[in-house]
Amino acid sequence: MDIHWHRDDLRARDNAGLAAASTDGPVLPVFVFDDEILRHGSPPRVAFMLDALAELREWYQANGGDLCVARGDPTAVLPDLAAERGVETVHCNAGYSGLARDRDSAVAEALDADGVALETHEDALHHEPGSIRTNAGEPYSVYTYFWKKWRDREKADPYDAPDAIADVTGEELPTLAELGFEEPEADVEPGGMETARDRLDSFVDGPIYEYEEIRDTPAADRTSKLSAHNRWGTIGPRELYAATERAAANAPDEDAAEAVEEYQGELAWREFYHHVLYFHPHVVDENYNEYEEGIDWRDDEAEIEAWRDGETGYPIVDAGMRQLKQEAWMHNRVRMIVASFLTKDLMADWRYGYDHFRAKLADHNTANDNGGWQWAASTGTDAQPYFRIFNPMSQGERHDPDAEYIREYVPELDGVDADTIHSWHELTKSQRKATAPEYPAPIVDHSERREQALAMFKRARGEDPDE
Repeated sequence: MDIHWHRDDLRARDNAGLAAASTDGPVLPVFVFDDEILRHGSPPRVAFMLDALAELREWYQANGGDLCVARGDPTAVLPDLAAERGVETVHCNAGYSGLARDRDSAVAEALDADGVALETHEDALHHEPGSIRTNAGEPYSVYTYFWKKWRDREKADPYDAPDAIADVTGEELPTLAELGFEEPEADVEPGGMETARDRLDSFVDGPIYEYEEIRDTPAADRTSKLSAHNRWGTIGPRELYAATERAAANAPDEDAAEAVEEYQGELAWREFYHHVLYFHPHVVDENYNEYEEGIDWRDDEAEIEAWRDGETGYPIVDAGMRQLKQEAWMHNRVRMIVASFLTKDLMADWRYGYDHFRAKLADHNTANDNGGWQWAASTGTDAQPYFRIFNPMSQGERHDPDAEYIREYVPELDGVDADTIHSWHELTKSQRKATAPEYPAPIVDHSERREQALAMFKRARGEDPDE
């Protein structure tokens, strides 16, 4: 009997480590609530995790066993459990952040002292860090070239669920309060394997064929919304990719097939940022690309707080920030808009945004969130050039032309016509008061801040801002 140590792979199907652990007989599935890891958690993420764990435990119970739950330092918990059960091998799936790698190294050392092996398996990614490199043998820093190789590499088939589960009775799962967390402010979507599979099935049955056309339209609500399930591993990457391949094979026309490939490109983006994090762990709190003179961020706390609260007076920005607060999720196009607004219009350090997203998102993932924030701030790998600055009003008009998304999350503008909403920055004080007296005026002038942001980046590059 071997142990499988679950972390962010909360599923029984398509799980590389779990499949390997079950090859020599019944598997003992284990989850350890590690206080050091929990210290980096947040109410929405932990709530989603507990929901997924509850369903995973039910699956194990329905299949003749249980999930063994413990709380403590895994360097002590796992060796003790291995000794108690006479286990010689503990399996787990590889983690790619610096924190995960340090933890796994410490656990491997502790197990080895007792003659127990820790075997890690590549599971969360189709292609492990280092397996896709430039022709010169270096990790990629440009997504487009990474994508071409990622797309053309053969993908593994999904793994079967284990046949036999160890006959154990697990302890009850702790509550949020017992783990030291308050109830989330947001209405967090349910976690679990069945919810993930239902979402995937619904997506590939139709919306995936429109993905290229409507992916940037937040009011359409036609994206997969699988990000939290990818983050917590309630759906396996091979199962997900196989579903997209079936969708491509059944595509009604060439445009639909191209839309499927567009979605697959987003899966590759996810892996690209994991590769970046693996080879550059410092990006968690440092710029991937440093500027010669450093960036003199403005960092006005009152402006940052207005951004957090969705009270900037820029409707599409405020809608996004309020969606985040209400749902612990935000549409991807809107994530880019609000990130650009913070870093370019408010000229605030991207780390303020990254920290806020980490606290509020149920799908927060270090690699992808960090990559997205540094892309928007023009400090990351393959980032948005510093001189390309989103206009929040034209972004709202282009991607939410009828202001449906804005009105859903900014009720102060309910009943206001779309043209007025998209020209909110042009209205006089009296016009705004007569139209929507509870909604704020823009806290900054975009045109002015755009010029100031360009000057800020030119100075950081050692250039004359007046040229």
